Amino acid sequence: MTEKLYEKDSGLRTCEATVLECEPSPKGFAVVLDRTVLFPEGGGQLSDTGTINGARVDHVRETKEKIIHNCASEFPVGSRVTVEVDWTDRLDHMQQHCGEHILSYAFWKLFGANNVGFHMNERLVTIDLDKEVTLEEAFRAEDMANRQVWENRPVTVSYLPHTELAGLPMRKKNDKLTGILRVVTVKDGDVCTCCGTHPAFTGVVGLVKVTRIERHKGGTRVEFLCGRWALEDARKKMRYIQDAGNMLSTKEEKVCEAIGRLEDEIGSLKEKLRAAVRQIQEDKMKKILADAPLNPAGSRIAVVVEEHYDAQSAKAMMQQLMSVPKVVAAIVYRSGERINYMFGLSDDAEGDCKKIVTAANGIFGGRGGGKKESAQGGAPYAEDWKEKAAKLAAFMEEG
Repeated sequence: MTEKLYEKDSGLRTCEATVLECEPSPKGFAVVLDRTVLFPEGGGQLSDTGTINGARVDHVRETKEKIIHNCASEFPVGSRVTVEVDWTDRLDHMQQHCGEHILSYAFWKLFGANNVGFHMNERLVTIDLDKEVTLEEAFRAEDMANRQVWENRPVTVSYLPHTELAGLPMRKKNDKLTGILRVVTVKDGDVCTCCGTHPAFTGVVGLVKVTRIERHKGGTRVEFLCGRWALEDARKKMRYIQDAGNMLSTKEEKVCEAIGRLEDEIGSLKEKLRAAVRQIQEDKMKKILADAPLNPAGSRIAVVVEEHYDAQSAKAMMQQLMSVPKVVAAIVYRSGERINYMFGLSDDAEGDCKKIVTAANGIFGGRGGGKKESAQGGAPYAEDWKEKAAKLAAFMEEG
């Protein structure tokens, strides 16, 4: 068994220990010590990082009987070593975890919303509430949490038999827990069983900042950050809003208004562009139909070949061609490294699109299919694709 020094004193940064086990692992060596200051991942909190005799420990995990340190170096069993925690990581994790207790208490106290899930990843911390809350309510909980942080209330850890928990104002009760339990208490605030590391005073948390809320499984998922993570997130977003303001030549507080105007302008320009494209296509269609040869059945063969086209434009042109009676239409266009082709018969036209796409597959070396009235396919780009398109047009004229 490993003595968990971090449970007794979360401010302890280093200790001497004896190596009990050291085995090769996929990412170094799995080291078991008789005592440690490094917290293993668990209870929603990330693992500590640190060193053993200066060798990097990048992860710590706990099994039923052991605390295993994933270390870069090997150590002889029985040797004495110095274990040191990466204090920046420890402080970050304590700030998030203690902030989670304080924020969860605020939601519970103000709105009767229970925390039913806690997750901490690198720069992303969430709690899941069992009821929906609004953004304004989230801000109220945030205000209450920060007041408790700034009041620098004591945070204490006690070990109590489960039979004594009934008399405590527990935020979260779990009747399945028995024996001696570790209870974390914020003075005049949250009381909760917890295995994680916490600062001695709430002021160490620095700041609790809600960054996002969303509906989740009938309740609300609240994303938030505390301390250094919250500060760096705020700086990053400040840069975003300043850059946006500079790009839009407006004050930061008017960025959303400027974006709205920009969206309106873009919408208007898109409509004008669509109208211009429609007119160009109509003019092009008239010219194509005026020059279109007839197949043996008397239907006009309209072939459109385009160097730079997209699926939406091709579909729009096909719809226009299909509005004219007795037309057998083919659209062949390049899109990046692909050659696409589509075929259609308008009203009263005589032809077979399935037969035409089969011929196109053979000419272009592509794949496609369809039915008599319409078909489509595509092939890899080749430099002579326009010559192949002319060959296809000749095939269509022959009927």
